[in-house]
Amino acid sequence: MKDYYDEITNDGPRRAANGREGWKEYFTLGYIPYPDIRESTARTLEYAYDDFCGYQLAKMVGNDFYANIFGKQMYNYKNMYDSQSGFMRGRHRNGEWIKNFDPIEWGGPYTEGCAWHYLWSVFHDPQGLIDLMGGDKNFVTKMDSVFSVPNTFKVGTYGGLIHEMTEMAMANMGQYAHGNQPIQHMIYMYNYAGEPWKAQYWAREVMKRLYSYTEDGYPGDEDQGQTSSWYVLSALGFYSVCPGTDEYVIGSPLFRKTTITMEDGKKFVIEADKNSGENVYIQSATLNGKSFDKNYIQYKDIVDGGTLKFEMGNQPNKSRNTSKEAAPFSVSRQ
Repeated sequence: MKDYYDEITNDGPRRAANGREGWKEYFTLGYIPYPDIRESTARTLEYAYDDFCGYQLAKMVGNDFYANIFGKQMYNYKNMYDSQSGFMRGRHRNGEWIKNFDPIEWGGPYTEGCAWHYLWSVFHDPQGLIDLMGGDKNFVTKMDSVFSVPNTFKVGTYGGLIHEMTEMAMANMGQYAHGNQPIQHMIYMYNYAGEPWKAQYWAREVMKRLYSYTEDGYPGDEDQGQTSSWYVLSALGFYSVCPGTDEYVIGSPLFRKTTITMEDGKKFVIEADKNSGENVYIQSATLNGKSFDKNYIQYKDIVDGGTLKFEMGNQPNKSRNTSKEAAPFSVSRQ
C-alpha cells in the first residue's frame, strides 16, 4: 500500500492532476470521511467510478501497475453502504456512521441530494450493488419504493430551499429527482435485476411527465447538456448508464422509427412497431433480422449500421430478458 501511495502522490504535478478533495483519505481509508470533507459520500461514490475508468484505460494500454491500483479502489463504493439502513451513508474517520441519519435530509455528505439519490451511484458495478442489497428482489423493491415514498425533504446543511428540492417535489414522483443528475440513470438499473419492463415503463413516464416543448420543458438542471442528452438517448430507446464501456442500456423508444446516420454514411435504424403512448412495453426484438435477447446494445452495433426492431405492446412481457446473461455490464461479473 505504501509503495502505491508514494508512487502516485510523490510529486506536485500528479497531485495537481489528481485534483480530488480528500484524495489522501480516499486512498488510505477507502472512503472520504465526514464531516472532515464536505459531500464525502458523493465524492467517494463518484471517485470509485472514476477509478473504474482509470482501470479500463490502464488495461487498454497494458499498464498492470495502475490497473492494480484502480482495480482495488473502484470497489470503494462498498465502504459507503450501511446494510442496516439500506443506504449509502457518511462515515467518520474512525469508521463509525454519522448519527441522526435521515434518508430525506439533503446536503452534508451528499451533493445537491440525499441518501435516496446516491444509493444508486454505482454506475460501473450494478451487480455488486445488487449483491450488497441482498439480491435482485430486495434491489427491485428498493427501486420501486423510490417512486412510492413521499416526495418530502429536509433542507439539511443547505439551511434553506435550493431549486433541486422544489423540482423534485413538483415532479411528484416520490424521491425520484430527475431535475438533478445523480439519479437520472437509476430507471435503467431495472435491467440488471431481471425486470426490464419497469425500465421501459419509467423511461416513458419521465419523458411524458417531465419534458415538453414549452418554455418550462426541462425538469431542472441542464448541466453540460446531460438533461437534454438523457431525453435524446432515451427517446431513441437506450441510455449510457456507464460511460467507459461500450454498452447502451435498453429502455423504451419514443418513436415508431428513428434513423441515426453515421459520418461514413452508414445508418442505424430503430423501429418500434405498434408503438404508442400506451404501447410502451417491448414484446420482442430483433437486431439485423436475428433475435435480440440482451438488455443492452453495443456501440459497434450502432456504428456498423443495421436495424434494431422492437415489437411493442401495452402489457409487459415478464418472461423476456430476465436472466443475468441478458443484463448489461457490471465490473464484478466480467
